[in-house]
Amino acid sequence: MQPYEIIISPADVYLAPSGSTFPDVDTPPTGTWKLLGTAGKKNYSEDGVTVTHEQTLEPHRTAGSTGPVKVARTEEGLTFEGVLEDLSLEEYAKVLNDVTVADVAAASGTPGYRSIPLRQGLDVAEFAVLVRFPSPYGDGFTAQYQVPRVYQAANPAPAFNKSGAAGLAFSFTALEDPDATVDEERFGKLVAQDALAT
Repeated sequence: MQPYEIIISPADVYLAPSGSTFPDVDTPPTGTWKLLGTAGKKNYSEDGVTVTHEQTLEPHRTAGSTGPVKVARTEEGLTFEGVLEDLSLEEYAKVLNDVTVADVAAASGTPGYRSIPLRQGLDVAEFAVLVRFPSPYGDGFTAQYQVPRVYQAANPAPAFNKSGAAGLAFSFTALEDPDATVDEERFGKLVAQDALAT
């Protein structure tokens, strides 16, 4: 629907092992790429997914001027945040340091169950993240953030009450990719489809 550049749509988040190859912008993610949430964006809170480009700037002033004459960027970051309203243990595990889900089969006198450990340990799990949403260049086209290395930095605090869904906060925070071919893509890149394949 025109105008395409005004995007009013939720996004889907996909995770894969760190360093995974990203699918083309017109190809559904498959293989090791797994949708965050059993139903993806249908399992995120109404606030959706927020992308934050963080930076710390240090302006420099000289003795002969009152205003800054130069500025340096000393820090930057990239995060993808939201709330996952899916407490299936497979999804909970992704937000809780990608811990392992144990599946115990039912037996005589014993119910079947799944479990995850609640202690995350010293090592921090890394993922690659792909965030998909409509392209600003045409109807039915796709855009995607492609970030080769992220970790989950939020502190999930599900609240169990009678008035709302319990949710798991997530914040996938970018790490620089030492294998990037150019320095500008050490956090990955944003790709937006603007034509059909020929």
